[in-house]
Amino acid sequence: MRKLIFLFFLLLTIALKIKGDEIVFKASAPNAVVVGQQFQLSFVVNAEGKELRVQEMPDFDVLFGPSQSKAYSSTWVNGQSKSETTVTYTYVLLAKSEGTFNIPPATIKVNNSNYTSNALVVKVLPQDQANDAAQSNASAPTSGVSDKDLFVSMQVSKRNVYEQEGFLVTFKLYSKNTQVNFSNVKFPEFEGFLAQEVELPTEKQWSQDNYNGSNYYTVTLKQTVLYPQRSGRITIEAGKFDVKVRIRTQQRARSFFDDFFDTYQDVNKTLATNPVTIDVKPLPSGKPASFANAVGDYKMAASINSNQVKTNEAVTVKISISGTGNIRLVKNPEVTFPNDFEVYDPHLAENNTRTTASGVSGTKTIEYMAIPRYAGDFEIPAVQFSYFDTKTGTYKTLSSETFKLHVEKGEGGEGNAPVVSNFGNRENVRYLGQDIRYLKVNNINFHSNDDLFFGSFMYYMCYLVPALLFIVFFIIYRKQVKENANIALVRTKKANKMAVRRLKNAGKLLKENRKEEFYEEVLRALWGYLSDKLNIPQSNLTKDNVEAELTKYGVNESLISEFIDILNSCEFARYAPSQASDAMDKLYESTVDAIGKMENTIKR
Repeated sequence: MRKLIFLFFLLLTIALKIKGDEIVFKASAPNAVVVGQQFQLSFVVNAEGKELRVQEMPDFDVLFGPSQSKAYSSTWVNGQSKSETTVTYTYVLLAKSEGTFNIPPATIKVNNSNYTSNALVVKVLPQDQANDAAQSNASAPTSGVSDKDLFVSMQVSKRNVYEQEGFLVTFKLYSKNTQVNFSNVKFPEFEGFLAQEVELPTEKQWSQDNYNGSNYYTVTLKQTVLYPQRSGRITIEAGKFDVKVRIRTQQRARSFFDDFFDTYQDVNKTLATNPVTIDVKPLPSGKPASFANAVGDYKMAASINSNQVKTNEAVTVKISISGTGNIRLVKNPEVTFPNDFEVYDPHLAENNTRTTASGVSGTKTIEYMAIPRYAGDFEIPAVQFSYFDTKTGTYKTLSSETFKLHVEKGEGGEGNAPVVSNFGNRENVRYLGQDIRYLKVNNINFHSNDDLFFGSFMYYMCYLVPALLFIVFFIIYRKQVKENANIALVRTKKANKMAVRRLKNAGKLLKENRKEEFYEEVLRALWGYLSDKLNIPQSNLTKDNVEAELTKYGVNESLISEFIDILNSCEFARYAPSQASDAMDKLYESTVDAIGKMENTIKR
């Protein structure tokens, strides 16, 4: 009985172990072959299987198979032994005709369960037109490598694009053999473009391809998605590559054994790609006011954290932009809060993008926060986001819903009045020393009625002076309260202080040589200063109305031009190639000087 119980548990343990192991059944074959070429089709399973069923493959001739081979492996990890059995079924196929063909999945039974492999796609290339010449050259002594045997091609997916429309650039090596090593690689600088590199496998994968009637071994060296930053004809310069290729040579036979052994030599060669010119068309006129510099295909989603809040509680509107295109260059949509709200700068909550051969895609989420200071019912207008659709060649506008917001009276504030800070500190009256005075009996001095303090000039001044001080304090206090209630005046007075604070942050970024963050901080300082100084929301600021408003305040044209030039320099430098540090220093000094001149011009 004990033996039977032990055997039962042993079989149960084995069964559970087999059931717990994940069965993997996978098919593999070359992704490209040549017409008339034999190749292997393999099915691998990590367990003992039976009843392998392979579907018909009418596009190929089955020359042999299946041949079965087994491999055993054992590992010892953390005191536990683990063994694995791998069974491989191999077929030898012959490609009959040119084209792209599918190999359907196969099935196999393991432990009374059926498993299905993956399907495959095999590209059959035509016969090499120069095959005979290549064979004759291969049999002859070889002293070099011709440009037809080894070259690098720069291939672009589009040659006519719109400004900010992405296209793919691929650098591909073509070779008659795979014995190629790179010693120096220099890709183009892509001037005039914003480049986003596609991540490729670390280990280069060779494949076969037909190019101009000849078959080559090919490998992709680099793929980059480019976004043109200006219109016109932009040329991508040539790339240069220093390579070392090992070729087979034949020498005159000096003995019987020389006929069976080949010799090899390494040949150094410099390869170069041809320059490519891209025709970049400007975006059509008639851009919507909500155009966010977005080109591609996009979607927008908008939400609010709550429709009912109390005064002094934060309200957050979240905008998510998703799609494919120049999403990393897309400007933040504008959210218009009521004038009675204290609005903060937008915050980038998520920037999840990835670059593939199809372009840059992902999601960009921005959070907008504001604090209501009044109680009541408010409305946040619909958020609009416009982009240029390259497929239709038109502008499209996406719009969110209108957000209704009910604000209730919060603690510590009035329901219909703004919260005003109390600058006065009150303190309870304290008694110092003794509260009982003893009668003095010594050194008594008598005074006449004319010398009494009561009714004297000083007596009345003691009443008059405090009264006058109270009136003056009351007038100053009411003026301070009135100015604090005037939010526009407070913003105007604090404009320079806020700009100086942001420029200090920009100075730190300048010392750390963080180029993109530096220009963004300078732009925030300038736009924030103009918004506060002119009492215009940032969402309504444009270069045109800034110029008009500054002219109204009597600012001379040279100072206005200086401000506009700084704005243009920052916007261009954010996406331009790396700038020299002295240029960033000069821009920083110009910004500080321009704000100082503006403070001296507009005084209020």
